Amino acid sequence: MKKYTYTETKDTRSGFGEGLLEAARENENIVGLCADLTGSLKMNAFENEFPERFFQVGISEANMMSMAAGMTIGGKIPFTGTFANFSTSRVYDQIRQSIAYSSKNVKICASHAGLTLGEDGATHQVLEDIGMMKMLPGMVVINPCDYNQTKAATIAIAEHNGPVYLRFGRPKVPNFTSENQNFEIGKAICLKKGKDVSIFATGHLVWEAMEAQKALEEQGISAEIINIHTIKPLDEKAILKSVVKTKCVVSAEEHMFNGGLGDSIAQYLSRNNPTPIEMVGVNDTFGESGKPKELMAKYGLDSNSIVKAALKVVKRK
Repeated sequence: MKKYTYTETKDTRSGFGEGLLEAARENENIVGLCADLTGSLKMNAFENEFPERFFQVGISEANMMSMAAGMTIGGKIPFTGTFANFSTSRVYDQIRQSIAYSSKNVKICASHAGLTLGEDGATHQVLEDIGMMKMLPGMVVINPCDYNQTKAATIAIAEHNGPVYLRFGRPKVPNFTSENQNFEIGKAICLKKGKDVSIFATGHLVWEAMEAQKALEEQGISAEIINIHTIKPLDEKAILKSVVKTKCVVSAEEHMFNGGLGDSIAQYLSRNNPTPIEMVGVNDTFGESGKPKELMAKYGLDSNSIVKAALKVVKRK
């Protein structure tokens, strides 16, 4: 299989900004809306090139979602941009009633998700957003792992008809996936084949899973690493194919256990192929202010935590 390495670290939010600009050049119906965070969402280039298609709504996120819903009636494809906490918790009523219920073609693009937001602390470090959004009927939920994949995902959702929640982050992380990849919604990617344990990771935890694989290999354990960039629709076939072989699972995500990727995998396997599972995620707690790497270590969201979970679940087979 392909060996994954990286030469630079880049923030996934910049991948969104570049993808939005590229998609907008191809489709004149794409419009951008932002709630006073143009720089943070890397929407500046879009605003500069298409000022007539950019709407700065100010600090009024609920209004932004309702505006976006209305714009779809005229054939526009709105991309909304703000922090993940303000893209979900603050505006859930507007998303549910005005976007999801009538399946409006709105792309809800959310940066600064999870603990890696860092110093802004618990009020901004949303860890419940994937659960909230995946529970909405018809809502696609995507959580890419690096700059290149976020750019590709942004371009892909522009072509998808229906509401989408695209989650990305603030910190610079290893940029290791292919530069000109074809992003397929709902299609998991096997990064490393293995036979002893299946590690399903999403977002910033994908590279951590790759690092964990190396450490496990040194201990004689062959881990299969699968990038689940789309939480919903979940690639159930890829999950079952891997689990039938390895017979145990680790999920890894920068999100709560409840409502996250691990929750979706456990639900599916419990109904179809009951399998020992360990979850790497946040367990019923808020975050706190701190350096991203230090927070990831404290809350058990790094490669060491994935290794520990894998060693534990292998013994349960």
